[in-house]
Amino acid sequence: MQQRYPFLDHPGPLAFAHRGGAAEGRENTMAAFSRAVELGYAYLETDAHATSDGVLLAFHDHTLDRVTDRGGRVAALPYREVRRALIGGVEEIPLLEDVLGTWPDVRVNIDVKDSPAIGPLAEAIRRTASYDRVCLTSFSDLRLARARLALGRPVCSALGPRGVARLRAAAMGSGYGRLLGGLARLGVPCAQIPAGFRGVRVATRAVVRTAHALGMQVHVWTVNDPRAMEDLLDIGVDGIMTDNISGLRDVLTSRGQWHPRASAAHA
Repeated sequence: MQQRYPFLDHPGPLAFAHRGGAAEGRENTMAAFSRAVELGYAYLETDAHATSDGVLLAFHDHTLDRVTDRGGRVAALPYREVRRALIGGVEEIPLLEDVLGTWPDVRVNIDVKDSPAIGPLAEAIRRTASYDRVCLTSFSDLRLARARLALGRPVCSALGPRGVARLRAAAMGSGYGRLLGGLARLGVPCAQIPAGFRGVRVATRAVVRTAHALGMQVHVWTVNDPRAMEDLLDIGVDGIMTDNISGLRDVLTSRGQWHPRASAAHA
């Protein structure tokens, strides 16, 4: 990759606290993010949804039902109603801008979950001057492209689903040269992929090797088993997203690969 992104400028492998570390607390809460930061995590992973009146939340689901004490579709509700919903009946849903603003040295990987979040997300990144410490991803290529466009300047982002499919096909040798050329022209600095999907291994040595040939990092989600973490690190992945934030820290520490955020290292 010719373009360098400050988001990725950190000793690897990168350790991402998925939703703040969902296995060790209530997901996507300020308490979860705070715990991850206190453990030394330099990277948080979260999600972006907007309410009907354009308030941007760090929240995963399209509806409130699974993790809060209220129900309804986030995009259909005004913030005055959504703010009454408590995660686990205890904690408020955080504003994504608060996550960006509370820890200005921490980098945040943001999964854009719905189109109404795009405009508010661009504004939140502008207001917090977070261009260099965010990475955008999405399960929709179109949504991801629109989010990049809305920012109006280059920002780190991951391959969308089509790009990941092309990367896997190239790694398997199907139309290798043509697919590699197409991926190189995208100018995307990282591929964020599942360890496996529907019983098929996605994060393979060949995929990692192919991505590296393009100058792309490979970040794998969501890996909670320490043995699986070890296996992925052994094939050269550049980052792991986990709910098990204590477990990943222990694995990386045992390998001499734990690199905490700078302020945590000097605390």
